[in-house]
Amino acid sequence: MARIGFIGLGNMGAPMAGNLVKAGHEVTGFDLAPAAIEAARARGVTIADTAPAAVAHADIVVTMLPSGKHVVSATEGLFAAAAKGTLFIDSSTIDVASARAFHEAGRAAGHETLDAPVSGGVGGAEAGTLTFMCGGAADAFAKAEPVLAAMGKKIVHCGDAGAGQAAKICNNMILGISMIGVCEAFVLAEKLGLSHQALYDVASTSSGQCWSLTSYCPVPGPLPTSPANRGYAPGFAAALMLKDLRLSQEAAGQSGAVTAMGAAATDLFAAFDAEGNGGKDFSGIIEWLRTRHG
Repeated sequence: MARIGFIGLGNMGAPMAGNLVKAGHEVTGFDLAPAAIEAARARGVTIADTAPAAVAHADIVVTMLPSGKHVVSATEGLFAAAAKGTLFIDSSTIDVASARAFHEAGRAAGHETLDAPVSGGVGGAEAGTLTFMCGGAADAFAKAEPVLAAMGKKIVHCGDAGAGQAAKICNNMILGISMIGVCEAFVLAEKLGLSHQALYDVASTSSGQCWSLTSYCPVPGPLPTSPANRGYAPGFAAALMLKDLRLSQEAAGQSGAVTAMGAAATDLFAAFDAEGNGGKDFSGIIEWLRTRHG
């Protein structure tokens, strides 16, 4: 079993670290938030006094941080604290440029690196069913795969440095667009007098079928496990969806890709967030769309 340093023990990081403990790994973690520290400690994670101390004796380091600037800033010190040849896995969702800077700095410091953002939300982190989208050298991926398997059920090597982040950005642009489409369809169905259950029964087995409908239905009733049945408690917060959509539009601008639907979804989630809804599950945008259609 590996000695693992885990930096960033928030809503995603704590259950991910806990699953590593369950798999028999020796996990030492660090976070700036006292509540996050206690949540991770309750899952069997050993807590270090500082981030460098958490990685000093690690074979593998996992980071789960809010943004690219946090990853680049934090790993500068972590690279210096870790033993040469340590494998660093960054599972944050960040811009591709920052991911590539992370790889370059890691190689310069004598470490192996992998960008490995995740899909599956807090539920997937708890259940150990996350999807990992990985970018980096084949050797680093092979070394990381058994560890990632303790936290997820699907681990994909997407290509070289930054490819994992590219895959995550594209995937979540699809998700943001599709959720708005599903929500608008339910709002239209309400206007036409069609029940939620009837639309779900038809669309979930027809050409309108998609993950936003069959795994995350945005209205209460048809899918009891969806956040719609819990007052849109996240789940996957709207503010995080907005972050990912903005990353997609930044990447589209830099690459010259035309993403009209992605841009429209970004604008809608930005308006939803601006009205104080960033802490709600992203599927809760249906409530805001009702007011627009009303």
